Amino acid sequence: MKKNIITVSREFGSGGRTIGKTVAQRLGIPYYDKELVKQVALESGFDPKYIEEQGEFAPGKTHFAFSFLGRGVPGVMGGMTAADFLWTIQHNVILDLAEKGPCVIVGRCADYILRDRTDCLHTFIHASMDFRAHRIVRLYGESEVAPEKRLQDKDARRRINYKHYTDREWGMSQNYHVCLDSSVLGIDKCVDIILDLAENCPDPTE
Repeated sequence: MKKNIITVSREFGSGGRTIGKTVAQRLGIPYYDKELVKQVALESGFDPKYIEEQGEFAPGKTHFAFSFLGRGVPGVMGGMTAADFLWTIQHNVILDLAEKGPCVIVGRCADYILRDRTDCLHTFIHASMDFRAHRIVRLYGESEVAPEKRLQDKDARRRINYKHYTDREWGMSQNYHVCLDSSVLGIDKCVDIILDLAENCPDPTE
């Protein structure tokens, strides 16, 4: 049973974004990451930078976040916070993208939003702390904050955001079809495994 839509959730520094992009390139299908942010920005009127950051942070409790937006935005709708308004737009954008055809979607709770579709393969990429720490220093450079602390903080924000909107535990294996350790398997092997599953996933009803 071919899986046309692949969602990639990932720990920071695990290479999940690289894996997702490579999978999309090899399948010749659209890849949505920054592109998804741009689409949400277009439909919401929010600044793209704010949208990108909001997806990594715990949701706000007040409307105060509107004060920090860089572009004109619609009024608060139905008493929703900025975070909840963005979630609604993001939710609908992801559903629309999935309807358009095969694609790879990175992050943004796409595994949860598309959980009822049978043509999806939901993946989670994780890795050891050492692997991820070395990787973010190589890719993003040194910072005054230790790499381990950067990893812990960013993953904590993702975990809280995911829990808030899905009521599920981020990274728990039961929420995904496959969880891959890129520090053991390597980036290329993770790509190969996902490609094989996407093309040759058995039909559980048979």
